[in-house]
Amino acid sequence: MKRFLQKLRSHKPDEMERHILFKAQRNAYLFLVAALVVWSFYESWKVYVRHTRLNLLPSLLLAAAVLIQSFSQLILTRSAVKDDEDSYETGPLARIIVLACALAGVIAAVGAAFVLLCVQV
Repeated sequence: MKRFLQKLRSHKPDEMERHILFKAQRNAYLFLVAALVVWSFYESWKVYVRHTRLNLLPSLLLAAAVLIQSFSQLILTRSAVKDDEDSYETGPLARIIVLACALAGVIAAVGAAFVLLCVQV
């Protein structure tokens, strides 16, 4: 059992296994984003037709997923080309800062909305 666990830990996936894993993760991410978009439209439709209270959860989850994916992509791009002198990827740092400011703005807006909802109740 100990040898099996050591072999399992030392196993590095080859290029085909990494490609399959990447495609599976991409498909799962696209499914989750599509499900959140559909859920957001359904919640908006309920508010429009039935005049119910708006559920912000699907929209917030969608915004968080997009921000995390963008932030992660920028960080990975920056770390991949950090030591390469021939790379023209000098923009990721500026984009990371702008994205962080946008994230702070979204968090502030959600906090303000939460405070206003608590004050009204």
